[in-house]
Amino acid sequence: MRVLAITNLYPNPYQPHRATFKRHQLRILGTRVPVEVIAPISWTDELRARRMGKAPLPPNRKLNHDGLTVFHPRYYFSPRIARRLYGHFYMHSISRIFFKEIEDFRPDIVFASWAYPDGWAAVQLARAANLPVVLQVHGSDVKLVDHYPSRRRGTIQALTGADGVIAVSQDLANSAVHLGVKPGKVRVIYDGIDLAHFRPGDKASARTFLNLPPSEEPILLFIGNLLHVKAVDILLPAVAKVVNSGLPVQLYLIGDGPLRESLQQLAKDLGLESRAHFLGAIDQFRLPRWYQAADLFVLPSRSEGVPNVLLEASACNLPWVASRVGGIPEILHRGKGFLVPPEDVDELAEGISTWLKVAAHKATTGKRRLSVPPCFVPPKTREQAVGEVIEFLSQFIQNSSRLTKPYPF
Repeated sequence: MRVLAITNLYPNPYQPHRATFKRHQLRILGTRVPVEVIAPISWTDELRARRMGKAPLPPNRKLNHDGLTVFHPRYYFSPRIARRLYGHFYMHSISRIFFKEIEDFRPDIVFASWAYPDGWAAVQLARAANLPVVLQVHGSDVKLVDHYPSRRRGTIQALTGADGVIAVSQDLANSAVHLGVKPGKVRVIYDGIDLAHFRPGDKASARTFLNLPPSEEPILLFIGNLLHVKAVDILLPAVAKVVNSGLPVQLYLIGDGPLRESLQQLAKDLGLESRAHFLGAIDQFRLPRWYQAADLFVLPSRSEGVPNVLLEASACNLPWVASRVGGIPEILHRGKGFLVPPEDVDELAEGISTWLKVAAHKATTGKRRLSVPPCFVPPKTREQAVGEVIEFLSQFIQNSSRLTKPYPF
């Protein structure tokens, strides 16, 4: 089986920490079967990086990453307008390299991630090449489709047009079926994590390694992109409420995104300038130390599939408070977790305070008691998850003629 992967969720020279979960999935997949990757870079991201002095990509835009051949075609689109055409823009941006890969790499299947525009374009191109296509969906690409009417039609066409759909949670699989996908086409495959990398460790040693200043104040940790869907605008007022209640904490935020400047200003306006530390994106090898150093992980997202960060936190024996959205309730038994309603500052603040009081062996707030799982039920490893992906992809392999140039786009 030869797999051609198509996704924007992949690291590139301008965004080296992008979608590490997808990087590791394809890296491990590439150790089992031949894999090549088409990972477009939006022209706006590339222009911004070039203006900051980043080096240009080679003329053929071909790189080697983790032993995989990766192509980074430039994705041209019209920012903030004509969003219903983004699938067409994406398809035309990658079509030349796609059909060259059909001739040179001769894949047996197309494996796309993210419903729209990636999945839509992959379905159209795979059909033109007479290849089966499997689409993996991750959360917001399906769960928030009603919030973005311009992409609803394309999302449905991608989901129903694919031969198979991989969902990272049962909740997400149900959403795909609700949008018209036949239940028999959907397979739930939970992501795996590296249990040798993410594991419990000594808190004091971790804080020393990270050069954190000595303090008795509890450390809260957030890891994620600074986007609206991650609801950091809810987290910051909740933390301010916790601090104002007489429970001083330090909040460390790992990740970057377009909202960083406005969120830093919000933290300042809330009086958290010395308590909310925006660290930006960091190398993944340092993440276990942060999980080990923290007292509580917080994820107040408005929408999620199954966040790897919660599995990683649980593997490091770090308790967490998260929104009751998407597939998060499905992994509550995996660690010491507590769910709160999304977009509710008061409930999030209470959840944070409750956990910190439990950790300090104090009484709970009295409104509710926590039921802490007696032990951690480890998630599957990344290798196990990839094995399930290979099994699913194999069902759709077929001997088919391949279209060669000229192609119809």
